[in-house]
Amino acid sequence: MSNLNIDKDLIRDLAQLLKEVGLTEIEVESGGHRIRVAAQGAQTFVHAAPAAAVTAPAAVPAADAPASAPAKAQGAVPSPMVGTAYLAPQPGSANFVSVGTKVAVGQTLLIIEAMKTMNPIPAPRAGTVSAILVNDGQPVEFGEPLVVIE
Repeated sequence: MSNLNIDKDLIRDLAQLLKEVGLTEIEVESGGHRIRVAAQGAQTFVHAAPAAAVTAPAAVPAADAPASAPAKAQGAVPSPMVGTAYLAPQPGSANFVSVGTKVAVGQTLLIIEAMKTMNPIPAPRAGTVSAILVNDGQPVEFGEPLVVIE
């Protein structure tokens, strides 16, 4: 990586942004390079790599989501990071929530694994889960709707 010019000021700015907005991970891509900054506790990790061409997989509707569920549904809970979504705490366990579950603020909806860290995704508001828009083990992107709470 000696020929990779890393903008240290950009990394500092991204790390500060993580702290300011309470994110656990942020990733940027520019000029054919990708930089991911992730915070875990008091530590911040940086991963820089050449940007890879990504082919989007075909969309697969979630088993609990109605086929007509809009991607940007009102009440949708967006993913705060890039990672892999898991609907249960461990394989073979019951899902955290299902369609029709009444949730309280802060209740875990699902977890997203990012950089070998399991990140619980809490309900931002109380309500009833009306749709689950991802499948167990599905890769998710930042901002992608995960669950709809009405």
